Amino acid sequence: MPLSREPRLRPVAIADLRPTQITVGMREVEAKRKNWKSHPDYKKADFLGKHLIPVIWGHGERYYVIDHHHLTLALHKEGVKHIAVTVVADLRNLDEESFWFNLDNRGWMHPFDEKGQRRGYKDVPKKITGLVDDPYRSLAGELRRIGGFAKDTTPFSEFLWADFLRRGVKRKLIEADFAKALERAMKLARSGDADYLPGWCGPLA
Repeated sequence: MPLSREPRLRPVAIADLRPTQITVGMREVEAKRKNWKSHPDYKKADFLGKHLIPVIWGHGERYYVIDHHHLTLALHKEGVKHIAVTVVADLRNLDEESFWFNLDNRGWMHPFDEKGQRRGYKDVPKKITGLVDDPYRSLAGELRRIGGFAKDTTPFSEFLWADFLRRGVKRKLIEADFAKALERAMKLARSGDADYLPGWCGPLA
């Protein structure tokens, strides 16, 4: 199974990229759109060159995104047509069932819906634009940004935090008053109940 981190020199159309998860935090996508807009045009090419999208070259000769789904969707919404990718593994020789099984067992996919329920492989969208909103993923992303937990190399760590927050913060609160929901999330994040999660920072002093 060839493994590689070499970038593809030929840009890949974002519309052709396949996601390996079902949801994103749309609030975070919008934040990334805002960040992209803040860059002057002459710096945007440099930005893209520094943000290669990791993919698996897989079934059907397609590229499957295994990280940076939020950025990829944000760029698409901003009208960016192509982006450079870095191929992490070449799994083109696997049949469809074996391909998804390998992605799942190597932590390269997250087949959970906006309610935190595991779904079948066929429920994973076929387009980046098919990703749906999970408000708890947005809450977890913002919580990490303000220091509620540390960045961690554990795959899909923010989704683990999202599922933890799902049990302690009402969705209605997130939708009605994000700031209050974030305040509640911070208290939960610094409690002992969260000590099993990646990037836990310990209790508040």
